[in-house]
Amino acid sequence: MTILLCLGTVYSWSIFRTPLEGELGISATQSLLPFTLALVFYAATMPIAGFYIPRIGTRLTTAIGGLVVGAGYILSSFANQIGVLALTYGVIAGMGVGIVYGVPMVVASRWFPDKKGLALGLTVLGFGLSPFITAPLANYLISAYTVRPTLRILGVAFTLIILGLALVMKLPPLGWHPQHDIAKAQQLEPHSYPHNLLKSRSFYGLWICYAIATLVGLSAIGISGPVGEEIIQITPTTAAISVSMFAVFNGVSRPLFGWLSDRFKPQHVAIFSYTLILIACLLMMNAQTGQVALYLVAFSLFWFCLGGWLAMAPTITLHFFDPEHYAQNYGIVFTAYGIGALIGTLVTGRIRDLFGTYNFVFYPMAILAIAGIVISTFWLKRERNIPASSID
Repeated sequence: MTILLCLGTVYSWSIFRTPLEGELGISATQSLLPFTLALVFYAATMPIAGFYIPRIGTRLTTAIGGLVVGAGYILSSFANQIGVLALTYGVIAGMGVGIVYGVPMVVASRWFPDKKGLALGLTVLGFGLSPFITAPLANYLISAYTVRPTLRILGVAFTLIILGLALVMKLPPLGWHPQHDIAKAQQLEPHSYPHNLLKSRSFYGLWICYAIATLVGLSAIGISGPVGEEIIQITPTTAAISVSMFAVFNGVSRPLFGWLSDRFKPQHVAIFSYTLILIACLLMMNAQTGQVALYLVAFSLFWFCLGGWLAMAPTITLHFFDPEHYAQNYGIVFTAYGIGALIGTLVTGRIRDLFGTYNFVFYPMAILAIAGIVISTFWLKRERNIPASSID
């Protein structure tokens, strides 16, 4: 959780943007480039790192990733052009996050095989709640030392913390289970999982569902403040306070949905999340000035469900596919996050430009939520191993 708390500082980029715009003489659009690249390279690196975790080990992978993350922040403190900053923060730090991100999840899932969802949900809680701790910290350091030394301080701190915690990223013995869970473990032998992830219908069901949830969730997160100010007519200060409240829902939902994924069928939990998203969309379609309560409820649901999927997707991956290959499997599944993030951030701005209001953003979101319910119903089901003859 502490490692992911460090990595989640990538979501506090807005704290650095304004002072960097002043120092480098860049526009708001340009200052968003390092953050966008960081998300892209984080999502792109994670599936690659997933294949190397079993080969070089969890501790070494964590140490390498920690060094890369720290180097990205430290080098960013010397950048004097937006292109250099995009390389150091966006590419290097983003890749470092992608290298490390999967390790704590692999370790947590192996040590708590009887409570996979809850363990993973609590672990990724660190990533979700990171801005609550790191954003105020970064803000304090910037006011005390300015922005460049702050990036350097954080880079050194993250390197030391992650390197230190890499030592405890140890896996239990192969096939290990708590004493009370041995009987349950024996029920799911390796042959009960699909042979090939990419030939499994349940993989495509999970991938599409994850992409839809990410697209809608990150789109909503990106417009939370502007929607409050433009449609509901709240002040920027109230909008900022509202976003902080939404982040709480994003964090709390992770262990909750992880726990639900342990106890109920994946398609039922997914349908529940999409139903909440659909309700949020319906609330916002005809939102009017002054309807603050409606706005708070709707966007709390958007943030709540996105956080939930960041716990559900890794948990469902563990339930559907061989846990011994979890790092590789979830790395592939996680590409849905990258695709959803890229499309979502591009499309919402385009719709706003075309129609002059954010109200019309919620119509395609609602359609996607309905599609998610349908796909979850028919495709988000665990498949047993398919005989080789039928595959051929």
